[in-house]
Amino acid sequence: MADKNLISMDDLLVDSPILKFPKPGSIVEGKVITIRKNRVLVDLDGVSTGVIAGREAVDSTGTVQTLNAGDDVSAFVLEPENDEGLIVLSLRRASQHRTWKRFVEVHDNKEVIDVKITDANKGGLLVEVDGIKGFLPVSQLAPKHYPRVNGADSAKILQRLQSLIGKTISCRVINVDFDTKKLVLSEKAAFYEQRKQALAKLKIGDIIEGVVSGVVNFGLFVTFNGLEGLVHISEIAWGHVDDPSNFAKLGDKIRVKIIGIDGEKISLSLKKMSDNPWEEISKQLLPGSQVKGKITRINEFGAFVEISDDINGLIHVSELNDPRVTESDDYNLEVGASIHSNIINVDVDNHRISLSLFELSEEQLKHAKKAQDAAKARNKAKKAESRKDEPKKAESSDDKKQEVVKQEENSSTENPFGDLKLSKKAFEVLTGAGISNLTDLLAKSDDELSKIEGLTDATIRKISKLR
Repeated sequence: MADKNLISMDDLLVDSPILKFPKPGSIVEGKVITIRKNRVLVDLDGVSTGVIAGREAVDSTGTVQTLNAGDDVSAFVLEPENDEGLIVLSLRRASQHRTWKRFVEVHDNKEVIDVKITDANKGGLLVEVDGIKGFLPVSQLAPKHYPRVNGADSAKILQRLQSLIGKTISCRVINVDFDTKKLVLSEKAAFYEQRKQALAKLKIGDIIEGVVSGVVNFGLFVTFNGLEGLVHISEIAWGHVDDPSNFAKLGDKIRVKIIGIDGEKISLSLKKMSDNPWEEISKQLLPGSQVKGKITRINEFGAFVEISDDINGLIHVSELNDPRVTESDDYNLEVGASIHSNIINVDVDNHRISLSLFELSEEQLKHAKKAQDAAKARNKAKKAESRKDEPKKAESSDDKKQEVVKQEENSSTENPFGDLKLSKKAFEVLTGAGISNLTDLLAKSDDELSKIEGLTDATIRKISKLR
């Protein structure tokens, strides 16, 4: 006869709690039972036992070294059961899981974090945190780390990027996707607010100290206060600059002047840190006078003569000894030789001095003096304009400036070229090339005129019609 007090198995199962076994990919909480080297046994709510062993016991924070029996611990479930009947757990993967969540929070809150560079390729830098690999594209580097190289040479870019391996830099997370394990970082974004504030404080005329971050064929890049500006090759020195690397090296500290701000584009000048020698040169070098200098270059246009450290002049091919000579190798002049030449014209505004090996004619002297006086007048007008700081005077100042421009245009279209109407630019190009009267101009063939830098085809056709 059955004992009425006995409880059936079905009843026991109905009244007992549902047993939940950890699923792979989930995070579980447990208590440490024992620790032996890198093997940790974990009690999971008295239902099952988990094990953390080998590389899975190592995370970036060294959690296993701080654990003791009885401590609470979080772990990632790798497998539901191993050969010993234990659930396989991982501290490393749990740490990565927390890190991914942290990256999502950092992205959403636009926080700045520090990351260590582990590797580099041509596209950018690689970082790794708790086994999670992230990518920092070249385009997202801040100015001080951006690899400025000539011709975008990929080998040199990679070399510059590799120099950052092992360094820690501040970044913002700009793209994070846990499912695809995608993590993209930006150093540039981390300094956006700093750059924005620094840019707002800049004024044209400010003198700043920065570090040369790039030396390229067209100038020098300089970083300062999280910003970057360019010293164009024309703003490096008052004289001719062949190679910017002769004036500064990567990492050099230099002082420069801000001469232009257009959005985030900052134009800098190194030469304006010293007095402009051209402001005094027109007083010292007069048309018709003779000057001694050293030949620095010879090309198809003529010979370039160094008059002083920052002042160069050009002896146009038409003003060399033999006008029949057309090949630069046959000028009978040598680079490095010292010569005496006659001054045709000094163009202060465009920093040009036209020289000749011939004696100047009276007509040449007359027109050269006129051109020089016009240049002085323009320079004087510009100085007067810059001194007008009061906003109320802006309109009258602009009117005066337009009047000066009209005077310049009139002076450029009158003699020395007779009825030939030329633009201001064409006039300056021709006088800069040593052509100072209509007779000399008409003596030039179209082929010779086409070799004059800056002279347009339309102007050459206009000259041809007068022949």
